[in-house]
Amino acid sequence: MQFKHLGLSEAVLSALAAKGYTEATPIQEQSIPSLLEGRDLLGIAQTGTGKTAAFMAPSIDRLIASGNRAQPRGCRMLVLAPTRELASQIAESARNYSKGTKLSVMTCFGGTSVHKNKVDLARGVDILVATPGRLVDLIEQHYAILLGIEILVLDEADQMMDLGFIHALKRIVRELPTKRQTLFFSATMPKSIRDLATQFIRNPVEVKVTPEATTAERVEQRVTFVQQAEKQSLLTIALRDPAIERALIFTRTKHGADRVVKLLAGSGIASNAIHGNKSQPQRERALGEFKAGKVKVLIATDIAARGIDVSGVSHVFNFELPNVPDQYVHRIGRTARAGATGLAISYCAEDERPYLRDIEKLTRQKVTVVPLPESFLAESAKIKSSRSPMPVSRDEANGRNGRAMQHQRGPRANPTRREGQPHGDRRPAQGERRDGAPRSDAPRGDAPRNYARPKSKFHARPARPAGAGGARPR
Repeated sequence: MQFKHLGLSEAVLSALAAKGYTEATPIQEQSIPSLLEGRDLLGIAQTGTGKTAAFMAPSIDRLIASGNRAQPRGCRMLVLAPTRELASQIAESARNYSKGTKLSVMTCFGGTSVHKNKVDLARGVDILVATPGRLVDLIEQHYAILLGIEILVLDEADQMMDLGFIHALKRIVRELPTKRQTLFFSATMPKSIRDLATQFIRNPVEVKVTPEATTAERVEQRVTFVQQAEKQSLLTIALRDPAIERALIFTRTKHGADRVVKLLAGSGIASNAIHGNKSQPQRERALGEFKAGKVKVLIATDIAARGIDVSGVSHVFNFELPNVPDQYVHRIGRTARAGATGLAISYCAEDERPYLRDIEKLTRQKVTVVPLPESFLAESAKIKSSRSPMPVSRDEANGRNGRAMQHQRGPRANPTRREGQPHGDRRPAQGERRDGAPRSDAPRGDAPRNYARPKSKFHARPARPAGAGGARPR
C-alpha cells in the first residue's frame, strides 16, 4: 500500500517522497492508521523493517495537529533508545520526516556535552531522542521536565532490558503524565518484555510483522568450522573478495574488535572498530567513514552495533558467535535491508558449537556448513608470514618497559595487598571486574545505575562520645 492511502499529511508525504519512500512496509501499513487515531501500540518487529518511519511519521502529524508548544526544559515527544548510534539514527530520521515543519529535534546521550544538552533543553524541544542513562542524569539535576510529553516511544525494548536499563526506565516513567500515547517496540517478546510493556501501555494495538525470533528470509546463512587461532587468516582471505561492498564484522569483546582491526591492518586491509571504549567522536567518525564507503570494513560489538542502519552492507561476519542466540538475529539483520539480499558468514570454533546449536534452535533452521578452502593452510601460512607487526600503543609500550625494569630490579612488594591476601593476586585486567566477571560493553556515559541503592551506614560520620564537647585535640 502507498503512504498516501494511510492518512498522512501532505507535509509528511512530501518528506517521505524526498527520501524515495512511496510504498509502505507491512509494519508501516499496520501501524500508521492506528497511531493517527492516538492508540497505544505494541510492535514486534526486527531491525530493518521500517519501524522508525512507522512511529515517527504519524507522530509528527499528531504533534502538528495538537498545536501545543514545548515548555522550557521539556519536550512533547520522547523516544528512548538503548545506544547512542540508534538514538542518532532515529533523530536523523525525525529531522528528515519533519522537513517543512517547525518541529525541533534534539538528541541526548552519553559521550556528548552535558552543558549543551542543558542549554538545548532549556528552551524546550518538540522531539527528544535520548538514552535512558543521560536522561535520568538531567532529570536528577532538574534540567529535564517530562510532564508535557504527548507521545512516548520505547524502541529496542529487549535490548534495553539486556543492558540493565530497567531501573532507569522505571525512574523515567514516574516523571511522565498519565495521559499520553505510548508506543512500545521490541524485536522479541518473551514474558519479561511483555510484563515490562504492561507498565507503559494501555489497551494497545498489537502489530507483529515477523514470526518471533526468526531471521530475515533474504539473508543467506553459512558457517565454517575453524580453530580459533585460524579465524583471522580465514577472515583476511574472505575480505579480499571484490564482491564485498561493505562488511560488518562482529566480535564478542571490545579487545577482540581492536585486535581484529590491527591484524587486518597488518595484512593491508583498512577497517575501523566501534565499541563502548571508543569516544563519541571516534564512534561517529568510524560510522561516517563506513557509511560514506571510505572504509568498507567495520568491526563492532553487539551493543555498539545497535542503530547501525547502513544501506549496502553485503556481508555480515560473525568472527565470534554470540553466547546469547537473540544477538545472532540482530547481527544478521544488519544486511538484507530495504529489500536487498545479504550473506551472513559465521566462524565457529570447537567451544562455540553449543552457541550454534542454540542459534539453530531459536531460528528453527539449520545453518549451511561450508568447509575450509582446500588451499587454506598454505594461504594461512603465507598471510601470517607476510603480515606486518601489530602496532604498539604508547600505553602498551609503557607497560612493557615497566615490566622489563621490574624484572631487572627483581620482585617488589605489592603496597596495595591487604593482610592475608595471597601474593599471586593481581589487579583486574581491562574488561574485568575484581571478581573476574566481564564488564558490560554498555557505553560509560549511558550506563544504567541502581537508583534505589541505599547509602551504607559506614558512610555516616561516627557519633562523638558523650561529654566530648569543647575543642578538638591538636
